[in-house]
Amino acid sequence: MTSTISPIRTGAHRMRPPGGSWLDDLWAGWTATPGLRRRTELVVVGLITLIGVLVRFIRLGHPPRIVFDEVYYVLEGWTISNLGYEAEWPENGQELFEAGQVDAYGTAGKYVVHPPLGKYLIGWGMQLFGAEHAFAWRISVAIIGALAVPLLYLVGRKLFRSIGMAAIAAGFLALDGHAIVTSRISILDGPLMFFVLLGFLFILYDREQQTRQIAEWAADWRVRAHAKDPSIPLEAKPSRWSLTVRRPRTRAPGPDWGPILWFRPWLVAAAVTLALATSIKWSGLYFLAAFCLLTIGFDAAARKQAGITYWLSAAVLKQGWASFLLTIPAAILVYLATFIGWFRSSEGYYADWAQSDPSRPWGGLLEGVPLSFQNFWHYQSEILQFHSTLGADHPYASAPIEWPFLIRPTAFKYDYYGPNQEYVEAVTSISNPLMFWLGTIAVVFLVMMLFVKPRWQYAAILTGYAAGYLPWLITGRTAVYHFYAIAWLPFMFLAAAVAIETIAGSAKDDRRMRTPAVNIATGFLVLTVLVSILFYPVWTGLMIPEWYWSLTHWLPSWR
Repeated sequence: MTSTISPIRTGAHRMRPPGGSWLDDLWAGWTATPGLRRRTELVVVGLITLIGVLVRFIRLGHPPRIVFDEVYYVLEGWTISNLGYEAEWPENGQELFEAGQVDAYGTAGKYVVHPPLGKYLIGWGMQLFGAEHAFAWRISVAIIGALAVPLLYLVGRKLFRSIGMAAIAAGFLALDGHAIVTSRISILDGPLMFFVLLGFLFILYDREQQTRQIAEWAADWRVRAHAKDPSIPLEAKPSRWSLTVRRPRTRAPGPDWGPILWFRPWLVAAAVTLALATSIKWSGLYFLAAFCLLTIGFDAAARKQAGITYWLSAAVLKQGWASFLLTIPAAILVYLATFIGWFRSSEGYYADWAQSDPSRPWGGLLEGVPLSFQNFWHYQSEILQFHSTLGADHPYASAPIEWPFLIRPTAFKYDYYGPNQEYVEAVTSISNPLMFWLGTIAVVFLVMMLFVKPRWQYAAILTGYAAGYLPWLITGRTAVYHFYAIAWLPFMFLAAAVAIETIAGSAKDDRRMRTPAVNIATGFLVLTVLVSILFYPVWTGLMIPEWYWSLTHWLPSWR
């Protein structure tokens, strides 16, 4: 048996302490061969996904009545899946629906302020399982929420090339209360998060493809150029940091601009997916814009690494317009397609707006625009006006500046029972505090790391976080709630995985340093699981004593 420990000399002959920890030894045994590694990864992903499924589906039909904003989306989902548009219900429509009179709606269109896709998804679940059952109201959202767990694993795997880091992020999403509640109650924000995350995964696939395409193009260019001028090196040398607008004083030994890349199927897929997110809630548009800008950054970095002289100008001015043509028209078509039921109806809200008044149709150069599109444009402008001016006083309203600190989570339901009201059934969309606060700290850490040791992964994570959070911070709306944070919660958990990996160190570290660091990280992960177990009853509406409920109020504002 030969030792792998290398000798070092510091005046006397000594042995270098071995690297790693007990966890590294265990992991090495589980991944000793490619086959074992694949098997271990499947077990890890399968176990995390199973946990995510169980906590979302067990007692999904409880509470057996409409909760919180389900009063909008369940009833609208049922009518849109039957009529193609959201229809009005009687004033006591919620009570009728809960009593099983699910066909008590009328035919007049209802004014709604969110696009139709999320409500279609909810309605299709009821079409499959019967609208009379609370389980059916929530099944679609629960499936989407459960699928988000392995999806985040795939994102983490593509970002970090690490099973462990991907598993931490996915495990956090599987066991986090915010993600669990928005998967068990039929509101739109869970499906929005899923499509945003799926679009982000496609952006990562596109980055890999475009980097390879640019590198191959630059290599071919150098071979051809070297044949004509042997002074041009065959090896690529990264271009210098500059604005790349002015021509350098001396001719750079590389291509000027690089190619226009038209074969970008993953970019088109991302545009389609993010358009689907926008077709659930308009906030998906922020992610579409941010991720399109991110691809320009990826393109510039790939051109710089390939030695292209005007790498930034080429990414913005040459590839930028091509990427625009590949994404925005497709996104618009997908968004319009989700309204096909409304276009085909004559009863949808504003479906006959232009026809009902001779003074309304457009004139001049726009006179030939179809009336159906004029109706649609008017409806969208009214929705924009609604969102731009919305303000309301609600006991669970939470200013966006509070969101990163988990100041005021949203209580979807709480009811007291017992002769002295000593028992509580609560459904509160509060994150696991340890996971969430670590995520906030980790986001700040990544911002600092961009200036210390920049990596493209940090920029990608922060782009997703910023696209979900910053627009709310600058809008000034008062009718906003903490549960909106679910859209960017996965990016917080990706940042948290980076933070935990930084604390734990590397398997190459001195064992005397690595083992305590791994113990600290492992202890924290175990503690987060215990906290999730503590909070699980207030995420799922289990009846608990009032004193137990008080244990989950770590801050006074959580009550």
